[in-house]
Amino acid sequence: MSRVSISVIRGIPEIREGDPLTEILAESIKSEGISLIDGDILCIAHKIVSKAEGRIIHLADVKPSENALYYARKLKKDPRKVEVILRESREVLRYFRHEHQNEGVIICENNLGFISANAGVDESNLENENTVLMLPENPDLSAQNIKKFFRKKQNVNVGIVITDTFGRPWRIGQVNVAIGIAGVPVTQSEKGQPDNFGRIMKVTEPAFCDEIAAASGLVIKKSEKTPLVIFRGLEWKNCEGGAKDILRNKQEDMFL
Repeated sequence: MSRVSISVIRGIPEIREGDPLTEILAESIKSEGISLIDGDILCIAHKIVSKAEGRIIHLADVKPSENALYYARKLKKDPRKVEVILRESREVLRYFRHEHQNEGVIICENNLGFISANAGVDESNLENENTVLMLPENPDLSAQNIKKFFRKKQNVNVGIVITDTFGRPWRIGQVNVAIGIAGVPVTQSEKGQPDNFGRIMKVTEPAFCDEIAAASGLVIKKSEKTPLVIFRGLEWKNCEGGAKDILRNKQEDMFL
């Protein structure tokens, strides 16, 4: 690997439910003068996938449960939004509100198994007020469908990484992480390989899909409608599996 390029694709229009997302992505890539080649990786912000799949809820249609009302009072959050968060969650793990916060945060295990604030339910970058956006129902399947499109229509073998933005335990700020992948390996194990001094590495296993996702955050800007980034020059082998495979077994989880 001598050179890696990261290309931002601009000009992607506002995506709405039912839009042919893969065709829109293909046309936007073409408009930038880029021809995809085998080994390229398309890194896609989940919001355009969620919008195309109709994962938007109008809060006026939501009736909060008693449980939602409880958390809403504790956290000064809209109880309708809390209700959506609870519906998208297997379990509430933590909740808190600091004095300087307008509203608090619920840390949940999302129905997909990811642990994040508000179960991934978000209200930014939406056309209409009083609406919230959920994660794709099956982001790995969404990624597979996008990969199959480019294989069929352009005869190229590309990898797909669908991202969301998560906070991290013990560290300030957020980074993009992979929530859906197709073709791309979850990790690239270096176990059994020698280090620079010839010592055999026993535990080194970089999270390849998350490294790609995090790097995309350097160039994806929420205010500039740049939800698609193309990586070229990375070394990887096409494989099966999905982002769910990066989740740690609960028996090994030392933090919950």
